[in-house]
Amino acid sequence: MITSPLTGILPVAPTPFHDDGTVDQDGMRRVLDCIIDQGVDAICILANYSEQFVLSDEERALLMRISLEHVAGRVPVIVTISHFYTGIVVERAKQAQALGASMVMMMPPYHGVGLVPAEAGIYEHFQAVSDAIDIPIMVQDAPLSGCQLSVPLLTRMAKELEQVRYFKMEMPFAADKLAALIEAGGDAIEGPFDGEEAATLLADLDAGCTGTMTSGLQCEHIGQIIRSYLAGDKEAALAHWTRCLPLINHENRQCGLRACKVVMKEGGVIGSDYVRHPLKPMSDRTRARLLQLAGDMDLIALKWGK
Repeated sequence: MITSPLTGILPVAPTPFHDDGTVDQDGMRRVLDCIIDQGVDAICILANYSEQFVLSDEERALLMRISLEHVAGRVPVIVTISHFYTGIVVERAKQAQALGASMVMMMPPYHGVGLVPAEAGIYEHFQAVSDAIDIPIMVQDAPLSGCQLSVPLLTRMAKELEQVRYFKMEMPFAADKLAALIEAGGDAIEGPFDGEEAATLLADLDAGCTGTMTSGLQCEHIGQIIRSYLAGDKEAALAHWTRCLPLINHENRQCGLRACKVVMKEGGVIGSDYVRHPLKPMSDRTRARLLQLAGDMDLIALKWGK
């Protein structure tokens, strides 16, 4: 249970598979341990960077149970519950809470850019989840959905829906939207968060965000940025961010969700960096640069299992 506003670094845990494409259950436990050892403030599971879109309902339920049982309260766990159908989202939220999740994260309902509900339907979607649970909701506002969530709509949800308290912003010019949301929502905006692997983290911190949700790649370093900034040492935050930027950029622009798995395989955390079709393996060129940058940063994930 979260007793005070959650801040800091809340990374997304990748979902490990064996080389034959089946879920690596022990690998999932090792991923969680490795991320906790990076000094994180919470962990998010079943998100887009967890390849949630290639998991069956049965696999999703299995991974949620394994993760919540294995973390066992060491850090809060955020369970992603996004789905187009409101009824499924509500059931996923209830199940996550029953198993011990500290928060749920959800995108607005969408099924391609041509199938996005009107604003009233989006509001009702979040309202149904808020009414069904007693843990906070993080709204994931991302271009992936093709759904435009206006600041007035987000502010209204924050003020009127009891559990809607956290917001993850992933769009271009996120800092301006974060600043506008914080100004309009006031105390109702309990957790304004940055996304996109911290590519815009300094600007977003300047705008008032209090944390970030990245991958599980370099949490020990990105955590230093946030801690320094929130402690008032903006120069140290800038220095930390500047050091992290080459790897942030390579992950965000060249690798995507594959980066964390490649580094964790190299570091002995997991046995395979397999991604499910139609996703494709990383090119040797991109992999070589990733591992060179990861080595330069002396990442925990690159040596955790050795």
